[in-house]
Amino acid sequence: MSLAYLAQEAASNSDKIKGYGAIGYGLAAIGPGIGVGIVVGKAIEGFARQPELQGTIRTNMFLGIAFTEALALIGLVAGFIF
Repeated sequence: MSLAYLAQEAASNSDKIKGYGAIGYGLAAIGPGIGVGIVVGKAIEGFARQPELQGTIRTNMFLGIAFTEALALIGLVAGFIF
């Protein structure tokens, strides 16, 4: 098989799989969405139980949200690559 043949096959197959990246990102966004909900919910529970630690809990909540949202961004990039 030559490289030109593989490139031609990839170009002809790209119409068949167009839009799968959006479906993949939609599926990849489900996990981080659930994760952010859990992080914020647990932070609110922490605020209610120990209001004096509100600053520390808030800082940790934002770090958790940032790390969880990084997974969504990885899913977005993977959708564009594939």
